[in-house]
Amino acid sequence: MIAVRYNKTRGQPNRGSLDHVWRVFDGPKEYVVKNVQINVPSWGAKTGEDWSICCEGKVLVDKVTSTITIEGSV
Repeated sequence: MIAVRYNKTRGQPNRGSLDHVWRVFDGPKEYVVKNVQINVPSWGAKTGEDWSICCEGKVLVDKVTSTITIEGSV
């Protein structure tokens, strides 16, 4: 499962700039990015203490634009 959550600690040390507003969790990996595009069905779920947008798919990382795109599994 992939979970997307708002980055409440953006701008703090090791948490990205103020523009890095998204945290994307893909298994044990965490990405802190500026943009997220979800191209698969998604749902809201409580993940720990916070709520996240959750989905299944493949995470594609564009480091130039700091964007995560979530596509259907290939």
